[in-house]
Amino acid sequence: MSRTQVRKRRADAQRSVESIVGAAVQVLNGDPDASMEAIAGSAGVTRQTVYAHFPSREELLRAVLDRLTTEAVAEIDAADIDNGPAADALFRLVDASDRTAGRHPILFQALGAMSMNRSSDDQLHAPVADRLKRTIRRGQEAGEFDGQVSTDWLVAATIKLGHAASQEVGAGRMSKKEADAALKASLLRILTPGRTG
Repeated sequence: MSRTQVRKRRADAQRSVESIVGAAVQVLNGDPDASMEAIAGSAGVTRQTVYAHFPSREELLRAVLDRLTTEAVAEIDAADIDNGPAADALFRLVDASDRTAGRHPILFQALGAMSMNRSSDDQLHAPVADRLKRTIRRGQEAGEFDGQVSTDWLVAATIKLGHAASQEVGAGRMSKKEADAALKASLLRILTPGRTG
């Protein structure tokens, strides 16, 4: 097989993977229990082709989560989080991340329920967490955020609070507007130096 043929085969395989992952995002956002066959049909490939690229449903779901993380990072990077007051930048980051989740609410709930080991979960959250850490550290250095508290702890707390807000909306206990307001108020309480309530 010539180099040109090998390159063409790799390009075809990459297009197939992109098509499968794109179809999985759409199909699973409508029905998180959809079959691999339904995803294959939406992607215009056979079930065997899906399994050739993703030997298990879990591997496909990880690829879907990677795609959504890439989307979220693009939204965050477009939000200009390296400029202006750190609190404003943090809220822009939260809003940008929320826009991605808002486009795929059912899928994000299903992915949130996936059991992943700690290192896999950390790896998938890393690109967003890195940007969050950069923003919080900038706020600490400027004196806007509490410099006496570990940056890593503040990042973890911010992520957990974001998940809690999403879960409250998903469970119907809060409206989206109420959860957004509660999240931002809670973040200010834990991030602002000397603030207790």
